[in-house]
Amino acid sequence: MIENVARATQVLNGLKKLGVRIALDDFGTGYSSLSYLQSFPLDRIKIDRSFVASLGRTGRSLAIVRAVIGLAHGLGLPALAEGVETNDQLEILIEEGCDEMQGFLIGRPLPVEAYANLLTRDDAVARA
Repeated sequence: MIENVARATQVLNGLKKLGVRIALDDFGTGYSSLSYLQSFPLDRIKIDRSFVASLGRTGRSLAIVRAVIGLAHGLGLPALAEGVETNDQLEILIEEGCDEMQGFLIGRPLPVEAYANLLTRDDAVARA
């Protein structure tokens, strides 16, 4: 994707037409770039866990998280924080207006079959 942004955008638009939702993962680190926010048809921006891990310990992490949430919202996208492991992190993210969270505090990784069982159970409860 990095080598041919035009082609990547074409492929992502095709996936969107099929109903696939697209998140820009690990935003703020590695190969994520502000230019991708303009080019790619994103559904959400994921805040990298390295920033979440330092929440409550450094003002810089809070400033970065706050800026990414503001950027996402300015683009009309939800912000998702990854790597939420403490109640303090969760409270800060809620206070800052983060839309979605994932991490060990929310739930541990499970085999796909376990999620299928959860969905089946939830459907049965909803019908009751």
